[in-house]
Amino acid sequence: MSAELHTLGVAELGRALAAKTASSVEATTALLARAKADTHGAFLVVNEEAALAAAKAADAKRASGAQGADHPLLGVPLAHKDIFVTRESATTAGSKMLEGYRSPFDATVVARLNAAGTVSLGKLNCDEFAMGSANENSAYGNVRNPWDVTRVPGGSSGGTAAAVAAQLVPAATGTDTGGSIRQPASFTGTTGIKPTYGVCSRFGMIAFASSLDQAGTIAHSAEDCALLLSAMSGFDERDATSVQRPPQDFHAQMLQARDGATAAQPLKGLRIGLPKEFFPAALAADVSGRVREALAQMEKLGATLVDVSLPRTELSIPVYYIIAPAEASSNLSRFDGVRYGHRAAQYGDLMDMYKKSRSEAFGPEVKRRIMIGTYVLSHGYYDAYYLQAQKLRRMIADDFQACFKQCDLIAGPVAPTVAWKLGEQGDDPVKAYLADIFTLPGSLAGLPGMSVPAGLGEGGMPVGLQLLGNYFAEGTLLHAAHALQMATDFHQQRPKA
Repeated sequence: MSAELHTLGVAELGRALAAKTASSVEATTALLARAKADTHGAFLVVNEEAALAAAKAADAKRASGAQGADHPLLGVPLAHKDIFVTRESATTAGSKMLEGYRSPFDATVVARLNAAGTVSLGKLNCDEFAMGSANENSAYGNVRNPWDVTRVPGGSSGGTAAAVAAQLVPAATGTDTGGSIRQPASFTGTTGIKPTYGVCSRFGMIAFASSLDQAGTIAHSAEDCALLLSAMSGFDERDATSVQRPPQDFHAQMLQARDGATAAQPLKGLRIGLPKEFFPAALAADVSGRVREALAQMEKLGATLVDVSLPRTELSIPVYYIIAPAEASSNLSRFDGVRYGHRAAQYGDLMDMYKKSRSEAFGPEVKRRIMIGTYVLSHGYYDAYYLQAQKLRRMIADDFQACFKQCDLIAGPVAPTVAWKLGEQGDDPVKAYLADIFTLPGSLAGLPGMSVPAGLGEGGMPVGLQLLGNYFAEGTLLHAAHALQMATDFHQQRPKA
């Protein structure tokens, strides 16, 4: 069976380990070989020695029957987006600014997955400081889409999505600020979830935009995501934005039957809202077709489709690209060559050192967003831009609440098109920003969202169905996605290469 272990998802592998038809050492060895042979630019660091030691410890724990030996994630290998600090390897956030940085502690998300018994294979590439929609902004090279290596995998969690799609790992952590889990999951035919803002701790997650950043995961299925999210989430007193809620078993919530549901119609009674703004005339025909086919399948499973409206959808792009750069400007000010980060080798006075250190170590997209953010926060422009954007953000959130009076979930495409060619949008950052039109509204409102595979579009490239829920509706999201995946094989399609 060891030759096939890399094809298993988290839940499948966990069951094989529990049944002792496979060992964590076998699975880890098989996946390490694939990670070391990675040709997609997904892995930045492979921790072979530490991973094998953790796998041996997991097998020993399972054999002993010690407390926690029955955890469904014990011995399951995964990897972490290089935005989460880890003690075992360097954390760069995809930037020269942090090249070689070693953290003295693990991010809370990493620590909780370690406590569950998972095996970390290493760190995954991402857009620099999580700023990007294509994973072309990393200081350590582009990530390529396993479905077509001439195309982007999406961003900023492109390394995470590519590693899962290429079956280098069964799952990996990611972060989503404006769509950075959902969009790459859509582009690579994987399943990704961004929980409600505050459900997962941001402690040890290098900040981009603090009021938007949220940890999540990309895996092969909704069931895999549910298992991982259960372990990752929960209150953390070290994160002031962490929500005080009891621990949640999202896997159990995913499997819980709805009132009146049947085996044939597990979604009976579920109302799915379709915002007219999510289906504009300009939406690519292949994306619209696959999304509507997936929705038709959900209707067969008992769901009811309801027409709704999110009238301020088009405002989400200008609002996001004021608020996020403003917060980035503030968060990244600490990387000045004195307190943190790269320091220029040669400089005159202190101001010259600041300028040279930041100019040398930050990439073009990060510089662009810092300058935008500094401008909108400057005297005379704060009220005109930043304050107005925050007011509109509240109105966007209110639009969602009006919709949720008519429906339980909201659905639509994740992105307007399938993955584009590498370099295609390099000279037009605004075009790349526009690709986030369907993911940004939910992020601004702090809502949970998923990307669920919905089939293949133009060029045989994956298309994702986006599902958005109300606050703390992760269980409903996962239940709907799981029901769709039990009735279809979209999530089982893999790249040929």
